[in-house]
Amino acid sequence: MARVSRQPARQSARQSARQQVHPVDHLLPLPKLTLYGFQHVLAFYAAAVIVPILLGNALGLSQEELVYLINADLLTCGVASIIQALGIWKVGARLPLVQGVTFTAVSPMIAIGLGAGGGTAGLLVVYGAVITAGIATFLFAPFFSKLVKYFPPIVIGTILTIIGLTLIPVGLQDAAGGSQLIGTPEYGDPVNLAYALGTLLFILALVRVGKPFLSSLAVLLGLVLGTTVAWLFGDAHFGAVTQADWFGVSTPFHYGMPKFELLPIIAMTVVMLITMVETTGDVYAIGEITRKKVDGDTVARALRADGVATVLGGVLNSFPYVAFAENIGLVRMSKVMSRYVVVAAGVFMIVLGLLPKAGSLVAAIPHPVLGGAAISMFGMVAAVGIQILGKVDLREERNALILAVSLGAALLPTTVPTFFDRLPDDVQAVLDSGITLGGLTAITLNLFFNVFTRRKAMEIDWDDMEETDGPAEPYVGAAAGR
Repeated sequence: MARVSRQPARQSARQSARQQVHPVDHLLPLPKLTLYGFQHVLAFYAAAVIVPILLGNALGLSQEELVYLINADLLTCGVASIIQALGIWKVGARLPLVQGVTFTAVSPMIAIGLGAGGGTAGLLVVYGAVITAGIATFLFAPFFSKLVKYFPPIVIGTILTIIGLTLIPVGLQDAAGGSQLIGTPEYGDPVNLAYALGTLLFILALVRVGKPFLSSLAVLLGLVLGTTVAWLFGDAHFGAVTQADWFGVSTPFHYGMPKFELLPIIAMTVVMLITMVETTGDVYAIGEITRKKVDGDTVARALRADGVATVLGGVLNSFPYVAFAENIGLVRMSKVMSRYVVVAAGVFMIVLGLLPKAGSLVAAIPHPVLGGAAISMFGMVAAVGIQILGKVDLREERNALILAVSLGAALLPTTVPTFFDRLPDDVQAVLDSGITLGGLTAITLNLFFNVFTRRKAMEIDWDDMEETDGPAEPYVGAAAGR
């Protein structure tokens, strides 16, 4: 009888141990890791490759050089995402954060590259600035994390809302056919709008009526269905897949040794300081979604990962890196919170970076289909920001003004793109980013209203967020894994 009585006790202990594993640290079965990881890749792919495309075209690179930049970007994204999610020593937040090239750096990199003569010569100056800024980010991370008390919910919530609102137009532009079609009859064609709307409605329908497992794959299934329908009607083309090479490796310093020049280094370091604020917001956003406690040490580890990834980017012919907000929206929608899913996504990215043919296949997803999926994900990022703003007393006039003025500043580059055309190019490089302008406005106004005046508002601390054993809503990934 004694032996029999021990068995239920042991089973109960094992069940209790499993229940104590936070959803973020839950290791899903391989088939589900594969599906959920690939979904992250599809959600992130278009935004990941747009930066090398914009920079390469602006600097006048050849098609072959442009493809090389894209492969280098994907390879580095994969390595960076694994470091951020898995964690190595004091590097990596160990949260489901996908790393990608920051949009904030696009305008400054174009200005630096063109100032150095364009082409691959311009890239060498860009890479010198990127490597130096990455080192500065890594070294400054622990000091920056101590400034978290100066980023209360009013600042973080405002910045995340701004990120979502400024990214939504990117999804809308894809829904109309993509920026490359602006000015042509194909832009805004009803067929494009139908693909985008059909993809979005299918995703919403799966979330509404589908079982938890299908709901968690809604974005992936929406992209697959939308692409299939477009292919049947002759609007998805896979010709580039047959022309692409099967295998290609991005070698360090492919274009030559980087050139280190003072002014470009200063400009890129300023860009990285801004992205550090963005990463801080993303870390707290993912903490809010997963109910995983975030503190200054978590922020420091996330910022170190940004620094390491940025240095790696400069070495492997890529660019500065930051946590991707659109994938945070995907975590919110799918409710799959395991960081190992991001590790799986990182492996996929590395494979895509080494197999140009595989990358070309994913790149064949039509822009309108991507746009339909992106609208929902970018909107979810804004929703997380609004959720954090719910912690703030907006009846307090100063808090309301921080939010109102910051939103107005962030929308300037989007709604009035010529607003800063008369200013010097170096100034435009900073102000033409809505995320940068709105984020700097929120930080500055908070310092002016709540720090320099030593108001009690600054007593709000993110440590007040209580860590729970799981998210507020059912964790479908864990349920599916049992």
